[in-house]
Amino acid sequence: MADPAPAPSLAVVDGLPRCHHFDAFRCRSCMLLGTPRGQQLSHKEAHARSLVDSPVWLPTVAGADAGFRNKAKMAVGGTVDALTLGILDRDLHGVDLRDCGLHSDGLRAALDRIASWAADAGLTPYDVGARRGELKHVLLTESPDAEMLLRLVMRSTALEARVRSRLPALLDAVPALRVVTINVQPEHKAVLEGEREVVLTAESALPMRLSTGVTLRLGPRSFFQTNTAIAEALYDQARAWVDDLPDVRTVWDLYCGVGGFALHLAGPGREVLGVEVSADAIDAATHSADELGLEARFVAADATSYAGAADAAPDLVVVNPPRRGIGAELAGWLEESGVRHVVYSSCNAESLARDLALMPSLRPVAARVLDMFPHTTHYEVMVLLTR
Repeated sequence: MADPAPAPSLAVVDGLPRCHHFDAFRCRSCMLLGTPRGQQLSHKEAHARSLVDSPVWLPTVAGADAGFRNKAKMAVGGTVDALTLGILDRDLHGVDLRDCGLHSDGLRAALDRIASWAADAGLTPYDVGARRGELKHVLLTESPDAEMLLRLVMRSTALEARVRSRLPALLDAVPALRVVTINVQPEHKAVLEGEREVVLTAESALPMRLSTGVTLRLGPRSFFQTNTAIAEALYDQARAWVDDLPDVRTVWDLYCGVGGFALHLAGPGREVLGVEVSADAIDAATHSADELGLEARFVAADATSYAGAADAAPDLVVVNPPRRGIGAELAGWLEESGVRHVVYSSCNAESLARDLALMPSLRPVAARVLDMFPHTTHYEVMVLLTR
């Protein structure tokens, strides 16, 4: 029997979440740990309402306080004999966070075994100060079916043969692993991953079977929200809004990634198109649509350029941009295009507010806060806009 997961660092004490790493100032990422969750939520709601003037605010989706993360992004530190997975401190020494209470039980258990395997395999942690060593990061994603995708970010392929020879031992230690890769990041700078990906397993994509009835395919470079339950709530909310609109026959999902919104909005009598700059993501979205038997088409292109070159606008556009927002050019196109409805999903209410100011003809009719990132000031906010 495999060893159990390390006990989570996060616990509730006198009604407040506490973490021994936070209390010891080893990790301060969860900056709101000393604030009751209800107060965290009310602050986020107030912030969103101060920036977005919507006549209707649906109840906030809170989600779990702990164990909600489906992804671990761990910097590797220490030595082969005392390897750490977590973060680097100010002196570039490794701080081990394998017991982080934000991660699921499955992630914590797997990280512990991966660390032991890496040490046994002699994968030398990269020393940032000395600029030597090989293993830089361990990136681990877990699906709702408890299957996993592991990416070993390494400085070079010098140890690729060693990793391959010890892959059976890794798969024995972590049977949930479906996909294992080496990502090559040779540069000495604060970049999480490199351009080259070496897939070591027969499978190259992780199925994400969501409770919404849609299964997405995540490749090594694919983006998916770190909180599966909140991601499902995002997709459910978008589908509910769009299904209630009587005049939507054509839909574009810009910044579609692996097709999350597009696949949830596809259905009889509706033409759905997803646009995403990553060709790998487009291939994954197309594969998912085929498997699900959904009528949805996907194009690898820059969202703004594609929209600007189009001959006609759809009835509805979904945008789920990075933190910087959609920007003036795409916001200007939406304003002038005649698009009747927009669903805007944002992880940064301030850039959302800037974009909305550039689209005065598209007015908010409903909005919702979703607490994707408990114990931080960050959150997701969705807005339905109608002309």
